[in-house]
Amino acid sequence: MTQVLTNCPVCGEKLSVTRLHCRSCDTTIDGHFEMGRIARLNPSQLDFVETFIRCEGKLNRMEKELDLSYPTLRARLTEVIRTMGFQVGEETPSISEEERHRILDELASGKISPEEAMLLLEGEP
Repeated sequence: MTQVLTNCPVCGEKLSVTRLHCRSCDTTIDGHFEMGRIARLNPSQLDFVETFIRCEGKLNRMEKELDLSYPTLRARLTEVIRTMGFQVGEETPSISEEERHRILDELASGKISPEEAMLLLEGEP
């Protein structure tokens, strides 16, 4: 079956769905229907999302499968997120790298519990 066009081949603007048809009973419904966020993605972005799902959201597995660097994959994921209409949050680390390593070392040596480590890594005292 042919993929649904989401953009006008003449002007490039977003197409809207105005008719649905049932092949089984021959019912046709006219109106204006939303196709959803996934329909906003171009074929390349859809391929990326399918690979992302197949790799269970693990970019390190995608690096091997697609032979692309982590920064390239992260940039493509950010592009997909924005295309779908979501904002990409810029996370600012609440603790320094040295502090993070110290917490993980204490966790590994058993000085603190996993729960304590999580609180400390999230920046809570």
